[in-house]
Amino acid sequence: MKSDDIRREELQARKAQLLGRIDQIEAELESHEAKDWEEMATEREGDEVLHDLGDSARNELRMIEAALARLDEGEYGYCVTCGERIDEARLDLLPATPFCRKHAPGA
Repeated sequence: MKSDDIRREELQARKAQLLGRIDQIEAELESHEAKDWEEMATEREGDEVLHDLGDSARNELRMIEAALARLDEGEYGYCVTCGERIDEARLDLLPATPFCRKHAPGA
């Protein structure tokens, strides 16, 4: 079983990765200077993908922030619905999850 300190380090490392990814996406979106209609259409398609990736990264970042807050409050690793301990294997796979397998959305 991983300690809370190790979980915190892992969450903070992932947070740093996501912040870097978001910065790269924003820089890429700002760098586009298409010269003609065809290039602009191609860039817009790429921009949609970048926006989706950025949204996904920001969503994961919010989940990580919430998990770090639960760590600070001593509630990390417990399901926010039922209060039961979240399986260690589930936390290894989804370290920011606030739900046990039973109460996970779509379960």
